[in-house]
Amino acid sequence: MVAVVRSARSSDPTAAAPPSGPLVPRLLLGRRLRALREESGLTRVQAAKAVGVSATTLGRMERGRTGFKHRDVAALLALYGVYDEAERATALALVEQTRAPGWWDAERDLVPARERLYLSAEQSARLIRCFEPDAVPVLLQTPDYARADIARRHPDATAEELRRRVALRIGRQRVLRARPRPVNLWVVLDEVVLWRPVGGTATMRAQLQHIIDVARRPNVTVQVAPHTATGHLETPFTLVRFMQQDLPDLVYLDRPEGACYPSRPEQIERHWHAFNTLVTDAALPEHTPRILTGVLASY
Repeated sequence: MVAVVRSARSSDPTAAAPPSGPLVPRLLLGRRLRALREESGLTRVQAAKAVGVSATTLGRMERGRTGFKHRDVAALLALYGVYDEAERATALALVEQTRAPGWWDAERDLVPARERLYLSAEQSARLIRCFEPDAVPVLLQTPDYARADIARRHPDATAEELRRRVALRIGRQRVLRARPRPVNLWVVLDEVVLWRPVGGTATMRAQLQHIIDVARRPNVTVQVAPHTATGHLETPFTLVRFMQQDLPDLVYLDRPEGACYPSRPEQIERHWHAFNTLVTDAALPEHTPRILTGVLASY
C-alpha cells in the first residue's frame, strides 16, 4: 500500500491541464528559462543585470512565482542565444498564457494573494496528498460543514460573503469529478478531527457519511491516523504533483500567518517522507468506513 503513495509520473507529459489560471504556464516557462540560462553558463546575477531586472525578480520568474513581460522574456531568449522561431514563439505564447485569469478570479477579494498559487495548483494537479490535523479537508467538506467552518474563521462575514466563500470552497471539489482525469486524492486525517464538532450534530453526521461515500470513489483514499502518530505535526500540509512530467512537485503549508511553499528539493522530499510515514502509521484505507461509522454512531 505504501509503495503506491508516490506513484510514477504520467507517461504523457503533454497532457493538457484543465483551465486553472496562469500557474502551469508560469512554471513551464520559468523552468525553460532557467535551463537556457544554465546552458549558457550565466549566473542569475549576470543574466538579470544584462536584461535590466533584479536577480530576485529573475529568480521568481525561474520558479514560476511571478508574471512575465514580453520584453523581458524576449531579451532573455536573445541573451541565451535562442533564435529558433519555433522555440521563441512557444515561449512568447506561454507569456500570454501566464496572463490568463485564475478560475477563482471573480472571487479574488476573498482569496489572500499567497493562497492563489495553491488554488491554481489544485485545479492543475494529477495527484494531491494531504494531511489535516484541524478540520476535514476542503475537498471532502459538505456545504453545511464548510459554512460552519467558515463562520467560525470569519465571524464578521455577512450572509452574502458567507455564501460566496462556501461556493468557492465547494467549487474546488470539481477536481474530484473532472473528466477525463479526476485528481487522485489521498488524505490522512488526525482522528481528533472526527470528534471536533463543527456545525452541530446533524452537520457532523452528514459530514462523516459524506467522507464514507466519497472514499468509495476509485480516485479517493482516506486514512485515519491516531493522534499519537500525528501530534508532532501541527501544520496541515499538501503535496501536489502536476500532469506535466517535468514540473517539480509543490508543497503547500497552510499556516496561520499565511500560506508557505517550501521549494528546495530536500524540503519537498522531507514532506513526502512525512506523508509516507503517516500512511504507514494510520489505519489501513479499508478500515476507514468502519472507523467513521463507529464515530458517526456517537453523534
